[in-house]
Amino acid sequence: MKNIAVVLLLISSSLIGFSQNVLDGLYLKENTPGRKVVPYSSLREADVLWNSRVWRTIDLREKMNQPLYFPLEPMAGRTSLFDAILKGVNNGTLIAFDDKDDYFSKQLTKDESVAKLVTPKVIMQENPDAPGTMVEIRDTVVVASKDVVEYLLKEDWFFDKQRSVMDVRIIGLCPVIKTFDESGAERGKKKLFWLYFPNCREVFANAETYNRQNDAERRTYDDIFWKRMFSSYITKQNNVYDRAIADYSVGLDALLEGEKIKDEIFTLEMDMWHY
Repeated sequence: MKNIAVVLLLISSSLIGFSQNVLDGLYLKENTPGRKVVPYSSLREADVLWNSRVWRTIDLREKMNQPLYFPLEPMAGRTSLFDAILKGVNNGTLIAFDDKDDYFSKQLTKDESVAKLVTPKVIMQENPDAPGTMVEIRDTVVVASKDVVEYLLKEDWFFDKQRSVMDVRIIGLCPVIKTFDESGAERGKKKLFWLYFPNCREVFANAETYNRQNDAERRTYDDIFWKRMFSSYITKQNNVYDRAIADYSVGLDALLEGEKIKDEIFTLEMDMWHY
């Protein structure tokens, strides 16, 4: 009887230990955590036959861009793009630059970067000492993944005559959030900070995102940007006036102007070839 009790105790102990070390999946994922960044092709100034700088906006409300927005909370080894950025800023891996311009002219310290993620909030509450009267309660809110609605991209398109291809390099990335007034009404949008994209690639290459077609072949955020697996619209192309499309077109006309710039780049690539 005593031996049976000992055996049962050993079995229960092993079951408890097993339940604490279960594997949620078919196998232990090793590819993404140790992923290395694919280096850019070598490029010399003499190889660039044509070059143009373009600014884009990625709207996270579009279905194609949802893998950049979800999950709102880290889950099953996946995080949203903003959570990956947030982690990099907090641990000092990513360096943020001021949002006043996109020339990376002012580098922010870690404390300044974190301060950009905190927004003031005013709450009206009834004064417990004077019933019937309202008082302002000032508080702060930390920006979360759900608050990000857009990403701004700054990129350079160029024709590489050495490889005979039209190529693109993303230079900068900027998350944009919605802002609200004291009554809770939407007030507009606000840029948080600019990130130098080549410095982000290593962080993005180790951040897994969702693949709708195959759960065994998860993409990383570096894959999404490398393979251009996102939807966007052009908001500016470098010009002599240094003005954005919104400065001279609005609504549908602005979207059509962006499509016109895209078509001009495509046509230029085709015109480089002679048959």
